[in-house]
Amino acid sequence: MSVRSGRRAATTRRGTLAFVESPVQLLNVLEWAHTTGRGVDAGTVAGAGAVPGAGSGTVDAAGTGAGGDVPAEELTLVVLSPTDPMTRGQLRRMAELARGEGFHVRWEEARGGAAAPFHTIGGLAGPLRRARRIVIGDPFSRYVQLLLTITRARDLVVVDDGTATMEFISQLARGERLVRWHRRGGRPGPRDVVFMPVSSKARRRLTPSPSDDRRVEVFSSMPIEAPPDGVTVTVNSFSWTRARFGPPRITKGADLVGTSLVETGVVDLDRYVEAVRTLARAHGATRYFAHRRESSEKLHRLAVDTGLQVVRPDLPLELIARRGPIGRTILSFPSTVVHTLPLALAGTDVKVAVMDIDPTWLTDSASPRAQGFLSGVTGTARDVQRLASEAAPPPPPPTPSAHAGPAQGSVPAAGTASSLEQVAPA
Repeated sequence: MSVRSGRRAATTRRGTLAFVESPVQLLNVLEWAHTTGRGVDAGTVAGAGAVPGAGSGTVDAAGTGAGGDVPAEELTLVVLSPTDPMTRGQLRRMAELARGEGFHVRWEEARGGAAAPFHTIGGLAGPLRRARRIVIGDPFSRYVQLLLTITRARDLVVVDDGTATMEFISQLARGERLVRWHRRGGRPGPRDVVFMPVSSKARRRLTPSPSDDRRVEVFSSMPIEAPPDGVTVTVNSFSWTRARFGPPRITKGADLVGTSLVETGVVDLDRYVEAVRTLARAHGATRYFAHRRESSEKLHRLAVDTGLQVVRPDLPLELIARRGPIGRTILSFPSTVVHTLPLALAGTDVKVAVMDIDPTWLTDSASPRAQGFLSGVTGTARDVQRLASEAAPPPPPPTPSAHAGPAQGSVPAAGTASSLEQVAPA
């Protein structure tokens, strides 16, 4: 679909607009549409359950909330494209899948220069005011918060953006300012102060209000036991992923899933490399599936120090694992995948094992909430094996010859321990 046709589709009156900024968010919008029957033929909807919470409603497989028929309505996916190449590449692949499912996709270069936000918001103002429902993936995003202040939609849906959904629900229930879990506390900075009125208005829009006929739904695979009063929680069981892909071919070995905890300043790099090496040796892992935000320098060091084959997936790991081949055991640190992979791989013999983050691995600049949040991610995971971490001393400093990354723009030779492979779906 051309950009022009995507823009025409986005002007549909009384339709649904979904704003995504990451591949996982786009995947979860597709899961939401499949589960609730929004924007697709109701005959294609797979059954899915719903979880009632204290003061929350329930949504049935047809997304009616009361068992009645809901006519299909047009869903337009708006990609607020980031700048980093790995995320953009995965988003383009996910956009292809979404178009293949019959959805309209509108790609916005939302961060392509100083004037880009003004062009993006100006072009979306009309569709935002006409939309009947808004779907978002990251309530912490300032871009999304600004868009929420424009829309008149009474139905708001928040799909998973990883484990951040858990923190969003907790902060919303407590009436707190929306702050990402890995950011340090303290006084807001100058930018936070300037943006505070927008953030406050967005938080109010994300709070259900019977008097204003405002409804909020959270579509999640995360464990949400006590949602805020009036918030509807619908289970994301990855039924679209399981219906479209797999079952995978399972190999005898183990695969290890990477994390961006080093890049976000939570975990020390040396400690992380040593933990990966220990985990890989103990379980015979051969491949390391990199997180899209992991730096090339860090991945090069991991490949050299651990001997693992570093793989850069071009789709979310839930789809890569479901399509296969995949190891019989998937090893992970606390992250979204310890909640999502058991669902995406349901009915297979693949096991997911998670290693806790030892407190000694945390950096001095890590948020005081980091350890408790990461422990909660692991402790609430279902159908996973828990692996104890060990507070081992950090490895000796790397030598320049061993860990100097490849020259900028160069690519390591294929087949070497330091080569980075990109997985293309079969």
